[in-house]
Amino acid sequence: MSDGLMEKAHDNVRRMNQREAVVEAMRANGGYATLGHLYKAAMKIPGVKWETRTPFKSINRIVQDPKYFFRIRPGLWALLEVKGKLPADLSKKPKPESVHTYYQGLLVELGNLRQQQTFVPRQDRGRVFLGKPLGALATVQDIYPFTYPEIVRSASAVDVIWFNQRNFPSEFIEVENTTDMRGALLRFAMFDAFNSTFRVVAPSARRREFESKINHPSFVSVAKRTRFTSYDIVADLHRKANEATALEQAWAAS
Repeated sequence: MSDGLMEKAHDNVRRMNQREAVVEAMRANGGYATLGHLYKAAMKIPGVKWETRTPFKSINRIVQDPKYFFRIRPGLWALLEVKGKLPADLSKKPKPESVHTYYQGLLVELGNLRQQQTFVPRQDRGRVFLGKPLGALATVQDIYPFTYPEIVRSASAVDVIWFNQRNFPSEFIEVENTTDMRGALLRFAMFDAFNSTFRVVAPSARRREFESKINHPSFVSVAKRTRFTSYDIVADLHRKANEATALEQAWAAS
């Protein structure tokens, strides 16, 4: 390459603005990305000056520009140029199972960011979360034999389990998109002997249903340790955990 062309190329890099960096990071990921992914990827694009104390807020603001981006679901954004070309599981009206898998994936990544060991059922490991099988994200492939075999077998069907460093379950999490959450609560009751948190993750509109069912006498042993967390909260926690990780990495590198 001639000196003139090299100088022009360098000028183009230097002139890339923050929005262009977000666009490039998203294109490199197939045209869509979670905010957590953008926090790491966009900041690594060379030639961009993030002259702000709050670069993550800048990225949040940038993706809300309807001239270039649109929201697929909480925490997940895409380029306007790929609208209509997204994978089926990211379509405007996705099947319930794809929504279920999306939140399973966020919960696995969130657990990993919190230094938990993460597990998903064997039958779910091939399901695709943003282009990757869930099994590739989970850090525990074979569930730990933390108690009697019959209890472990039941636990192996829970949507997401977080294990602590002693290989005991710290959280049992069930994603309830459309199914009756009574089944999840019955499963939680089987694990009441463990010092674990039980969590139902579902659309916010299902909170009242959860509250009516958790107050049934059948669940008195786990009621105080069972939480309801909406999809929006999960997406927000995933975003903030990625933000904290990016800040820690910047601190270590400074």
